Amino acid sequence: MTSTSTGSAARLAYETLEPFHILAYFNPGLKGAQEDTGLDPYAFYVGARGAPFGPCAASVIASAFYNFNPELIAKSWAAAVDAGLERVHERRNQMLDDSLRDILGSSIADPELDELASAYYDLAAGLPLGGRPLAAAWSTAPRPDTARLRLWHAIAVLREWRGDNHIAALALHGLNGFDAAVFHEAQLPDPTVRRRTLGKRIVLLTRGWSEQDWQDSVDRLADAGLAERVDDGHRLTASGAATYDDIEATTDAAGESIWSGTDDLLTRTRPIVKAVIDAGILPGTRTK
Repeated sequence: MTSTSTGSAARLAYETLEPFHILAYFNPGLKGAQEDTGLDPYAFYVGARGAPFGPCAASVIASAFYNFNPELIAKSWAAAVDAGLERVHERRNQMLDDSLRDILGSSIADPELDELASAYYDLAAGLPLGGRPLAAAWSTAPRPDTARLRLWHAIAVLREWRGDNHIAALALHGLNGFDAAVFHEAQLPDPTVRRRTLGKRIVLLTRGWSEQDWQDSVDRLADAGLAERVDDGHRLTASGAATYDDIEATTDAAGESIWSGTDDLLTRTRPIVKAVIDAGILPGTRTK
């Protein structure tokens, strides 16, 4: 079993660009942004990520976010709507713009940033948006004023599009909502395979579920033949491992044509992503 699709252009793009995108969610300016909007961390996250939808029903946001507790989404979305989604969106952008200015230093004046943003916007303009609600919403958000923030926004549209495809693959395989998260956190049959996971404690904390919810989900996965309980948690069965691989391959395949021939674009973007990683802000990184 492997956790990546060998030779996939879509996988390469995801692994290259993801650290740049998640700066929005692991950022030293988050506390100040939350205080300025009067929102707790959950409501700021839900409001900032869901803002391009506008003040729709909370069930729409819960559906698009997929593995979060709908009760948490409903409470957080209501608070964000009350605070003003446009205000939350703008404050998140300000936070990101300030962070990128500090991280990139003098290179923020490099015309390469604007050229890269335009290239990623061109890619995003060619995306089929049917059945991809988050990408469709984010594609309608106004383009920011600075090149560094435009680059983040263009990549966000592409990233959410991949996420929408991934959710479709999960649903196709019968892994709905929280079960998809618990499935992803399962141990692999081959312990030498490395991949990114959050860990049970962080999943429960950030997604708003309980220990009992976790155990019930493991039971459902076991009943479906996808996982088995072991002394220190749960592990994918052979069938579960095959399903995991198929989900990842299906997700990559859906974006392969979009990312074909973008090796040079990704190469040009890597120094910017590296600067974010080297800033030591993201989990698992340290300041160099």
